[in-house]
This record gives sequence, C-alpha cells and structure tokens, in this order.
Amino acid sequence: MASHCGIYGVPSDAVEAAKNASNTEKLTDQVMQNPQVLAALQERLDNVSHTPSSYIETLPKAVKRRINALKQLQVRCAHIEAKFYEEVHDLERKYAALYQPLFDKRREFITGDVEPTDAESEWHSENEEEDKLAGDVKNKVVIAEKETATAEEPNPKGIPEFWFTIFRNVDMLSELVQEYDEPILKHLQDIKVKFSDPGQPMSFVLEFHFEPNDYFTNSVLTKTYKMKSEPDKADPFSFEGPEIVDCDGCTIDWKKGKNVTVKTIKKKQKHKGRGTVRTITKQVPNESFFNFFSPLKGKSLGLLECDEDSEFTLASDFEIGHFFRERIVPRAVLYFTGEAIEDDDNVRGCRWGAGGRCCCTWELPPVGAEQP
Repeated sequence: MASHCGIYGVPSDAVEAAKNASNTEKLTDQVMQNPQVLAALQERLDNVSHTPSSYIETLPKAVKRRINALKQLQVRCAHIEAKFYEEVHDLERKYAALYQPLFDKRREFITGDVEPTDAESEWHSENEEEDKLAGDVKNKVVIAEKETATAEEPNPKGIPEFWFTIFRNVDMLSELVQEYDEPILKHLQDIKVKFSDPGQPMSFVLEFHFEPNDYFTNSVLTKTYKMKSEPDKADPFSFEGPEIVDCDGCTIDWKKGKNVTVKTIKKKQKHKGRGTVRTITKQVPNESFFNFFSPLKGKSLGLLECDEDSEFTLASDFEIGHFFRERIVPRAVLYFTGEAIEDDDNVRGCRWGAGGRCCCTWELPPVGAEQP
C-alpha cells in the first residue's frame, strides 16, 4: 500500500490533524474572550451547583437547626392529616347507613320483588323540549291504543340484566369480562359496600349478590380491602393519604365443569424409555372477571416484592375496587343509563399507585373564598 507523506516525510493526515487542532484552539480562545459566552457558561454552572441539597449544605449550622425544627412540624402535620382521613372514613361509614335503605329499595325495584308506585316512578326531565316531545309521543300512543287493539307490551320482572348492563357500559369493567363470563353476570342482583366497624382497622368489603345459578353455589362473593392511614416512620414525608396494605378475595364454589377461571388443555407426552406417546390433560389459568375474587390472603403489600407486572396488576385491582365503592354502587342507575359515563371524564377520582397508596387530591377552596 502506498504511503502518502507530507512535509519532511510526515504523513499528510497528521499534518491536517495538527492544522485542525490549531484552528480549534484559536476558535476556543476567541469564544472564551466573548463576555456574553462567559456569562452564559457561568449561569449554567450556577444552575448545576445550586441544587436544593447543595444549597442546604452551605447554610450555617444555626439555620440548619431551624430547618430540622420545621421538619418536625411537618411530621406532626402528616399525623394530623392521617387523623383527617380516619375521620373521613368514619363519616363514610355513618352516611353509608343512611344510604342503605335507599339502596335496599333500589335492589327490590331491580329484582322485581317490589313494584314502584306511580309517585315513585314519576320523573321530570330538566329539559323542557324533551318533556314536550315526550308528552306528544305519550298522547299519540294513547290515541293509537284507543283506535286499534295491539298486542300487550312485554312486562318483564324488575329491570333485567341491570348490573350486567353496567359492566358493559363501563370500559374499565368491560375489558375484564370475557364472553363466557356474561351469562354468569346476568345473575348478579346487587353490589354492596360494607365499611369496617368503629374501632376496627380501616377497611371496606365489596359484596356481589347473585341469584341461584348453574355456575356456583355461593350467594355472595366478596372482596376485602384493608387500609391504613398512618405515616411511615422511616419516611413520614411520603404520606399522601390512606394506603391499601392487604386485599383478600374469596373462594368460589364452582359447580362441576363450570369454573371459567381455568381451562383444560391436552398435551402429548413421550415416554423416555419405551418411546410411547400418551395424551395428558391439565388445568391452566384462564382470563376471567372472576379472577377478581382470587384469594390474596397473606400477601401483605408492605412485605411483598413485586415486579412491574405484579405492581400494575395490584394497582389496577385497587382502582377497580375503589371505582365500585365510590362510583358504581352510589350511582348505579346513571351507569345503567350511561349518563354517568361522560361525567367520569371530568371527575378527579382516586388513583392507586404501586403499593396500594391512594393518590386522591382533596381540593379545598382558597383562603377567603366564599363557601357555597
């Protein structure tokens, strides 16, 4: 290979590199003599060095001592906030008892055990045009009934498939429901929320009440969420509200061949010695809404080491449980009609993070604002 040489036998590439280095040094000298460039570099260095932690380190000991006192006050604030959430839970329990008679009557209307009176079934729309249109349609129906004899309108018992319709309407729930879950959910008659008794650890239970069916013998399926409202001693400043520390499902007593949470697969197995092939069957997990009730007892979230998938599953479980408690059960009819679906887009609900922490935001009016 030919060698390309420059001055005095020095390779031309080396000469070119030396020229470039010299030019770079000259350019650097010119730039560093520019006051604007120097000011910008100094500002950048100031921003890097003036982090909160580095700034605190530069403060006098007397100031650091006062900062420590502020941190003690902050811990006390966290404990007061924890008591606030405990009292909120007590208020929820108190008002749940006031709501329950109305929810019991709702169940009776849904199942058809009780027929609402004319007064109870009367409803006036806030939209006058809709009222007028409804009145016109009603008048035409009355006239048509008088003029011609028509077949009787079907009158099923109660409100068929009430809760199943809610599952279909709410995306968060419909994503969990498989086709083979649907006939089971059509037997769902009621969903209740039960709060822990006074003096007991903070918790709530979701109860799913089913009519007799061909799938399992349970009349009620439950999911329990145990919570705590207490700052962590090791990290009290991380406290943001109640935290789910454990959740517990229930055992579903499936009838023979009706368990939708598992599926049977066949697999061919070859004998190593004889070379014969046999077919074996085994059960493997199957996607189903009813996995929501899978027992989780003993897997305390404070001690459980989770990978990302497990954390996502747990966070989703908490979000679903909270959604049933805060939205579905209190406003069931509006999810049945679909009126609550759009409202949810504007609601800042509870967001459950990994570890079961509730990330609710309690919005308080600014100081001096008029109270409604």
